[in-house]
Amino acid sequence: MTAGTRDGPPRGRGATGNPAGRFETRAKQAFADGWGEPDAEPRSLPTVVVAQTARSIIMRNDSPDVPFTQSINPYQGCEHGCIYCYARPSHAYLNLSPGIDFETRIFAKTNAAELLRAELAARAYRCSPIALGANTDPYQPAERAQRITRGVLEVLSECRHPFTITTKGALVERDLDLIAPAAALGLARVFVSVPQVDHALARRLEPRAAAPARRIETIRRLAAAGVPTGVLVAPVIPFLNDHELEAVLAAARAAGATTAAFIVLRLPHEVRGLVDAWLQEHQPLKRERVLNALRAMRGGRDNDPRFGSRMTGSGPFAELIAGRFALAARRLGFADEPTELRSDLFRPPPPGQQLELF
Repeated sequence: MTAGTRDGPPRGRGATGNPAGRFETRAKQAFADGWGEPDAEPRSLPTVVVAQTARSIIMRNDSPDVPFTQSINPYQGCEHGCIYCYARPSHAYLNLSPGIDFETRIFAKTNAAELLRAELAARAYRCSPIALGANTDPYQPAERAQRITRGVLEVLSECRHPFTITTKGALVERDLDLIAPAAALGLARVFVSVPQVDHALARRLEPRAAAPARRIETIRRLAAAGVPTGVLVAPVIPFLNDHELEAVLAAARAAGATTAAFIVLRLPHEVRGLVDAWLQEHQPLKRERVLNALRAMRGGRDNDPRFGSRMTGSGPFAELIAGRFALAARRLGFADEPTELRSDLFRPPPPGQQLELF
Protein backbone atom coordinates (compact mmCIF):
# COMPACT_ATOMS: atom_id res chain seq x y z
CA MET A 1 0.00 0.00 0.00
CA THR A 2 1.30 3.44 -0.84
CA ALA A 3 1.06 6.33 1.62
CA GLY A 4 1.54 10.01 1.09
CA THR A 5 -0.46 12.31 -1.15
CA ARG A 6 -0.26 13.98 -4.50
CA ASP A 7 1.14 16.97 -2.57
CA GLY A 8 4.12 15.04 -1.24
CA PRO A 9 5.04 12.64 1.57
CA PRO A 10 3.36 12.87 4.99
CA ARG A 11 4.54 15.86 7.00
CA GLY A 12 7.08 15.10 9.72
CA ARG A 13 7.61 11.49 8.66
CA GLY A 14 10.72 9.82 7.30
CA ALA A 15 9.19 7.29 4.89
CA THR A 16 7.64 8.64 1.71
CA GLY A 17 5.16 5.78 1.50
CA ASN A 18 3.66 2.71 3.10
CA PRO A 19 4.76 -0.23 0.93
CA ALA A 20 3.54 -3.72 1.67
CA GLY A 21 5.85 -5.89 3.78
CA ARG A 22 7.66 -8.82 2.24
CA PHE A 23 5.16 -11.34 3.66
CA GLU A 24 2.12 -9.70 2.09
CA THR A 25 0.55 -11.37 -0.95
CA ARG A 26 -1.10 -8.21 -2.29
CA ALA A 27 -0.09 -4.57 -2.69
CA LYS A 28 -2.20 -1.47 -3.37
CA GLN A 29 -1.22 1.57 -5.37
CA ALA A 30 -3.27 4.71 -5.92
CA PHE A 31 -3.65 6.08 -9.45
CA ALA A 32 -5.87 8.58 -11.28
CA ASP A 33 -8.42 6.91 -13.57
CA GLY A 34 -10.34 10.06 -14.47
CA TRP A 35 -13.34 9.32 -12.22
CA GLY A 36 -12.15 11.24 -9.21
CA GLU A 37 -9.17 11.89 -6.97
CA PRO A 38 -7.02 8.90 -5.96
CA ASP A 39 -7.29 7.77 -2.37
CA ALA A 40 -4.70 9.52 -0.24
CA GLU A 41 -3.81 9.65 3.41
CA PRO A 42 -3.75 13.02 5.17
CA ARG A 43 -0.46 14.85 5.05
CA SER A 44 -0.25 14.98 8.84
CA LEU A 45 -0.50 11.48 10.30
CA PRO A 46 -1.06 10.85 14.03
CA THR A 47 1.01 8.42 16.07
CA VAL A 48 -0.88 5.54 17.68
CA VAL A 49 0.70 3.83 20.69
CA VAL A 50 -0.66 0.33 21.35
CA ALA A 51 -0.13 -1.42 24.69
CA GLN A 52 1.48 -4.82 24.17
CA THR A 53 1.80 -7.61 26.72
CA ALA A 54 5.15 -9.24 25.99
CA ARG A 55 5.89 -12.88 26.84
CA SER A 56 9.61 -12.31 27.45
CA ILE A 57 11.79 -9.21 27.57
CA ILE A 58 15.50 -10.12 27.38
CA MET A 59 16.60 -10.91 23.82
CA ARG A 60 19.81 -12.83 23.26
CA ASN A 61 22.19 -12.98 20.31
CA ASP A 62 25.52 -14.52 19.43
CA SER A 63 26.54 -12.08 16.68
CA PRO A 64 30.27 -11.29 16.63
CA ASP A 65 29.46 -7.86 15.18
CA VAL A 66 27.86 -6.41 18.32
CA PRO A 67 29.49 -5.95 21.74
CA PHE A 68 26.63 -7.44 23.78
CA THR A 69 24.76 -10.72 24.09
CA GLN A 70 21.62 -9.43 25.84
CA SER A 71 19.27 -6.61 24.90
CA ILE A 72 15.88 -5.14 25.76
CA ASN A 73 13.63 -3.22 23.38
CA PRO A 74 10.80 -1.52 25.30
CA TYR A 75 9.08 -0.54 22.03
CA GLN A 76 8.44 -2.05 18.61
CA GLY A 77 8.33 0.62 15.92
CA CYS A 78 9.88 4.05 16.38
CA GLU A 79 8.38 7.51 15.97
CA HIS A 80 11.77 9.05 15.26
CA GLY A 81 11.14 7.94 11.69
CA CYS A 82 14.77 7.52 10.62
CA ILE A 83 14.43 6.40 7.02
CA TYR A 84 17.49 4.15 7.22
CA CYS A 85 16.46 2.24 10.37
CA TYR A 86 17.38 -1.45 10.04
CA ALA A 87 14.53 -2.32 12.46
CA ARG A 88 11.85 -1.27 9.96
CA PRO A 89 11.47 -4.77 8.43
CA SER A 90 10.33 -6.12 11.82
CA HIS A 91 6.92 -4.48 11.31
CA ALA A 92 6.30 -6.87 8.42
CA TYR A 93 5.94 -9.66 11.00
CA LEU A 94 2.90 -7.76 12.36
CA ASN A 95 1.31 -7.47 8.89
CA LEU A 96 2.14 -3.78 8.96
CA SER A 97 4.26 -1.74 6.57
CA PRO A 98 7.93 -1.04 7.34
CA GLY A 99 7.20 2.43 5.92
CA ILE A 100 4.77 4.88 7.52
CA ASP A 101 3.26 2.19 9.77
CA PHE A 102 6.65 1.65 11.44
CA GLU A 103 6.76 5.25 12.63
CA THR A 104 3.06 5.77 13.37
CA ARG A 105 2.05 2.40 14.91
CA ILE A 106 4.16 1.99 18.05
CA PHE A 107 3.81 -1.06 20.30
CA ALA A 108 4.70 -0.42 23.94
CA LYS A 109 5.73 -3.40 26.08
CA THR A 110 3.95 -2.22 29.20
CA ASN A 111 4.91 -5.26 31.30
CA ALA A 112 8.64 -4.95 30.56
CA ALA A 113 9.76 -4.16 34.13
CA GLU A 114 7.66 -6.98 35.58
CA LEU A 115 9.06 -9.49 33.10
CA LEU A 116 12.61 -8.28 33.67
CA ARG A 117 12.33 -8.74 37.41
CA ALA A 118 11.12 -12.31 36.92
CA GLU A 119 13.85 -13.16 34.39
CA LEU A 120 16.62 -11.75 36.59
CA ALA A 121 15.30 -13.76 39.53
CA ALA A 122 15.51 -17.05 37.62
CA ARG A 123 18.01 -19.47 39.12
CA ALA A 124 19.63 -20.13 35.74
CA TYR A 125 20.19 -16.45 34.92
CA ARG A 126 23.80 -15.37 34.33
CA CYS A 127 24.60 -11.68 34.52
CA SER A 128 26.07 -9.84 31.53
CA PRO A 129 25.44 -6.27 30.30
CA ILE A 130 22.00 -5.59 28.84
CA ALA A 131 21.80 -3.18 25.89
CA LEU A 132 18.83 -0.82 25.64
CA GLY A 133 18.26 0.59 22.16
CA ALA A 134 19.74 -2.25 20.13
CA ASN A 135 16.74 -2.20 17.79
CA THR A 136 14.38 0.73 18.34
CA ASP A 137 15.07 3.83 20.43
CA PRO A 138 14.21 3.44 24.15
CA TYR A 139 13.82 7.25 24.41
CA GLN A 140 11.50 7.89 21.47
CA PRO A 141 8.61 10.33 22.13
CA ALA A 142 6.25 7.65 23.53
CA GLU A 143 8.61 7.12 26.48
CA ARG A 144 7.73 10.52 27.92
CA ALA A 145 4.29 9.25 28.89
CA GLN A 146 4.80 5.48 28.92
CA ARG A 147 7.95 5.48 31.13
CA ILE A 148 8.70 1.85 30.22
CA THR A 149 12.44 2.45 29.79
CA ARG A 150 12.40 4.22 33.15
CA GLY A 151 10.81 1.16 34.75
CA VAL A 152 13.43 -1.15 33.22
CA LEU A 153 16.24 1.07 34.53
CA GLU A 154 14.72 1.04 38.00
CA VAL A 155 14.86 -2.77 38.08
CA LEU A 156 18.41 -2.87 36.70
CA SER A 157 19.52 -0.26 39.24
CA GLU A 158 17.96 -2.15 42.14
CA CYS A 159 19.76 -5.31 41.07
CA ARG A 160 23.04 -3.54 40.32
CA HIS A 161 22.92 -4.99 36.84
CA PRO A 162 25.21 -3.54 34.12
CA PHE A 163 23.54 -1.88 31.13
CA THR A 164 24.24 0.24 28.08
CA ILE A 165 21.94 2.70 26.31
CA THR A 166 22.00 3.82 22.67
CA THR A 167 19.69 6.70 21.77
CA LYS A 168 18.96 9.72 19.61
CA GLY A 169 16.62 11.13 22.27
CA ALA A 170 17.45 13.92 24.70
CA LEU A 171 14.89 12.38 27.07
CA VAL A 172 17.67 10.15 28.40
CA GLU A 173 18.66 13.12 30.57
CA ARG A 174 15.45 12.64 32.58
CA ASP A 175 16.84 9.37 33.97
CA LEU A 176 20.23 10.67 35.07
CA ASP A 177 19.15 10.07 38.67
CA LEU A 178 19.34 6.34 37.87
CA ILE A 179 22.06 6.29 35.22
CA ALA A 180 24.66 8.42 37.03
CA PRO A 181 24.74 6.35 40.27
CA ALA A 182 24.98 3.16 38.20
CA ALA A 183 27.83 4.67 36.18
CA ALA A 184 29.67 5.56 39.39
CA LEU A 185 29.69 1.85 40.22
CA GLY A 186 30.95 0.90 36.76
CA LEU A 187 27.55 -0.42 35.69
CA ALA A 188 26.38 1.98 32.95
CA ARG A 189 27.43 3.52 29.66
CA VAL A 190 25.51 5.61 27.10
CA PHE A 191 26.06 6.00 23.37
CA VAL A 192 24.39 8.92 21.58
CA SER A 193 23.85 8.37 17.86
CA VAL A 194 24.83 11.40 15.75
CA PRO A 195 25.14 10.63 12.00
CA GLN A 196 25.60 14.27 10.96
CA VAL A 197 25.64 17.82 12.30
CA ASP A 198 23.74 19.24 9.31
CA HIS A 199 20.38 20.26 10.80
CA ALA A 200 18.52 20.46 7.47
CA LEU A 201 19.63 16.98 6.41
CA ALA A 202 18.78 15.53 9.83
CA ARG A 203 15.23 16.92 9.62
CA ARG A 204 14.65 14.80 6.52
CA LEU A 205 16.62 11.70 7.51
CA GLU A 206 15.48 11.58 11.16
CA PRO A 207 12.40 13.84 11.29
CA ARG A 208 11.33 13.30 14.92
CA ALA A 209 14.66 12.60 16.60
CA ALA A 210 16.40 15.30 18.63
CA ALA A 211 18.29 17.84 16.51
CA PRO A 212 22.02 17.11 16.11
CA ALA A 213 23.02 20.10 18.24
CA ARG A 214 20.65 18.91 20.96
CA ARG A 215 22.22 15.45 20.90
CA ILE A 216 25.67 16.97 21.30
CA GLU A 217 24.32 18.86 24.31
CA THR A 218 23.00 15.57 25.69
CA ILE A 219 26.52 14.14 25.44
CA ARG A 220 27.76 17.18 27.36
CA ARG A 221 25.21 16.73 30.15
CA LEU A 222 25.77 12.99 30.47
CA ALA A 223 29.54 13.43 30.62
CA ALA A 224 29.20 16.24 33.16
CA ALA A 225 27.16 13.87 35.35
CA GLY A 226 30.02 11.34 35.27
CA VAL A 227 28.41 8.92 32.81
CA PRO A 228 30.88 7.31 30.37
CA THR A 229 29.49 8.54 27.06
CA GLY A 230 30.30 7.61 23.49
CA VAL A 231 29.23 8.84 20.08
CA LEU A 232 27.92 6.49 17.42
CA VAL A 233 28.26 7.90 13.91
CA ALA A 234 25.57 5.78 12.31
CA PRO A 235 24.80 5.40 9.60
CA VAL A 236 27.56 6.78 7.43
CA ILE A 237 25.99 7.33 4.00
CA PRO A 238 28.38 7.90 1.08
CA PHE A 239 27.97 11.23 -0.74
CA LEU A 240 25.24 12.27 1.69
CA ASN A 241 26.70 12.61 5.19
CA ASP A 242 30.11 10.87 5.04
CA HIS A 243 31.84 14.25 4.65
CA GLU A 244 30.65 15.14 8.18
CA LEU A 245 32.38 12.24 9.89
CA GLU A 246 35.25 14.31 11.29
CA ALA A 247 32.93 17.18 12.29
CA VAL A 248 30.68 14.86 14.30
CA LEU A 249 33.65 13.30 16.08
CA ALA A 250 35.14 16.70 16.91
CA ALA A 251 31.85 18.06 18.29
CA ALA A 252 31.23 14.95 20.38
CA ARG A 253 34.77 14.91 21.78
CA ALA A 254 34.53 18.58 22.72
CA ALA A 255 31.29 17.78 24.57
CA GLY A 256 32.94 15.02 26.60
CA ALA A 257 32.49 11.80 24.64
CA THR A 258 35.33 9.38 25.38
CA THR A 259 34.61 6.56 22.90
CA ALA A 260 33.38 6.47 19.31
CA ALA A 261 32.18 3.99 16.71
CA PHE A 262 30.65 4.10 13.24
CA ILE A 263 28.38 1.95 11.06
CA VAL A 264 27.98 2.17 7.29
CA LEU A 265 24.39 2.28 6.02
CA ARG A 266 22.79 -1.15 5.65
CA LEU A 267 19.87 -1.90 3.32
CA PRO A 268 18.24 -5.13 4.59
CA HIS A 269 14.91 -6.27 3.18
CA GLU A 270 12.40 -3.39 2.75
CA VAL A 271 14.88 -0.72 3.86
CA ARG A 272 16.41 -0.74 0.39
CA GLY A 273 13.17 0.35 -1.30
CA LEU A 274 12.37 2.90 1.40
CA VAL A 275 15.78 4.55 1.14
CA ASP A 276 15.55 4.52 -2.66
CA ALA A 277 12.17 6.27 -2.53
CA TRP A 278 13.54 8.78 0.00
CA LEU A 279 16.47 9.56 -2.28
CA GLN A 280 14.13 10.08 -5.23
CA GLU A 281 12.07 12.52 -3.15
CA HIS A 282 14.81 14.45 -1.33
CA GLN A 283 18.11 13.85 -3.18
CA PRO A 284 17.25 12.81 -6.76
CA LEU A 285 20.54 14.05 -8.24
CA LYS A 286 22.56 11.97 -5.75
CA ARG A 287 20.38 8.85 -5.84
CA GLU A 288 22.39 6.71 -8.25
CA ARG A 289 25.71 7.85 -6.83
CA VAL A 290 24.70 6.93 -3.28
CA LEU A 291 23.26 3.53 -4.24
CA ASN A 292 26.21 2.64 -6.46
CA ALA A 293 28.66 3.50 -3.67
CA LEU A 294 26.71 1.36 -1.21
CA ARG A 295 26.75 -1.58 -3.62
CA ALA A 296 30.49 -1.13 -4.09
CA MET A 297 30.88 -1.52 -0.31
CA ARG A 298 28.62 -4.60 -0.26
CA GLY A 299 30.26 -6.73 -2.93
CA GLY A 300 27.95 -5.46 -5.66
CA ARG A 301 24.77 -6.23 -3.70
CA ASP A 302 22.29 -3.96 -1.94
CA ASN A 303 23.04 -5.64 1.37
CA ASP A 304 25.78 -7.89 2.71
CA PRO A 305 24.59 -9.85 5.79
CA ARG A 306 27.94 -11.54 6.44
CA PHE A 307 29.45 -11.16 9.89
CA GLY A 308 32.60 -9.09 9.89
CA SER A 309 31.64 -6.80 7.03
CA ARG A 310 27.96 -5.95 7.39
CA MET A 311 28.58 -3.04 9.76
CA THR A 312 31.54 -1.42 7.99
CA GLY A 313 31.43 -2.72 4.42
CA SER A 314 34.36 -3.81 2.31
CA GLY A 315 36.36 -2.54 -0.64
CA PRO A 316 38.25 0.72 -1.30
CA PHE A 317 35.47 3.13 -0.32
CA ALA A 318 34.81 1.29 2.96
CA GLU A 319 38.53 1.25 3.70
CA LEU A 320 38.69 5.00 3.08
CA ILE A 321 35.88 5.68 5.56
CA ALA A 322 37.42 3.35 8.16
CA GLY A 323 40.80 5.03 7.72
CA ARG A 324 39.35 8.51 8.10
CA PHE A 325 37.49 7.44 11.22
CA ALA A 326 40.55 5.85 12.80
CA LEU A 327 42.72 8.88 12.03
CA ALA A 328 40.21 11.39 13.43
CA ALA A 329 39.49 9.30 16.52
CA ARG A 330 43.20 8.96 17.28
CA ARG A 331 43.87 12.66 16.70
CA LEU A 332 40.97 13.68 18.97
CA GLY A 333 42.02 11.32 21.76
CA PHE A 334 39.12 8.85 21.79
CA ALA A 335 39.77 5.65 23.70
CA ASP A 336 40.31 2.57 21.56
CA GLU A 337 37.77 0.54 23.56
CA PRO A 338 35.22 1.45 26.25
CA THR A 339 35.93 0.26 29.79
CA GLU A 340 34.32 -3.08 30.52
CA LEU A 341 31.23 -2.87 32.73
CA ARG A 342 31.15 -4.76 36.01
CA SER A 343 28.98 -7.84 36.50
CA ASP A 344 30.24 -8.88 39.91
CA LEU A 345 27.88 -6.55 41.82
CA PHE A 346 24.70 -8.19 40.53
CA ARG A 347 22.18 -9.29 43.12
CA PRO A 348 19.05 -11.13 41.92
CA PRO A 349 15.72 -9.67 43.03
CA PRO A 350 14.07 -11.76 45.76
CA PRO A 351 10.75 -13.08 44.41
CA GLY A 352 7.88 -10.82 45.39
CA GLN A 353 10.12 -8.30 47.15
CA GLN A 354 11.36 -4.81 46.32
CA LEU A 355 15.04 -4.01 46.67
CA GLU A 356 16.21 -0.60 47.78
CA LEU A 357 18.25 1.68 45.55
CA PHE A 358 21.99 2.03 46.18
